[in-house]
Amino acid sequence: MLLPYVLFLAVLPLVNRVTPTVLGLPFLFFWMLVATLATPLAVALARRGDRGRGRR
Repeated sequence: MLLPYVLFLAVLPLVNRVTPTVLGLPFLFFWMLVATLATPLAVALARRGDRGRGRR
């Protein structure tokens, strides 16, 4: 569950720039889009791991 924190806050000073552009978006916007899409994936994987241990 640290993945969303790291993607949004810890790495933010490193990716806070306009160039290069990725898919026509400034790099920071692209990074936030990727981080936003990765967050539900991380939560789903954590939930799946808890189910595997017998927790519900």
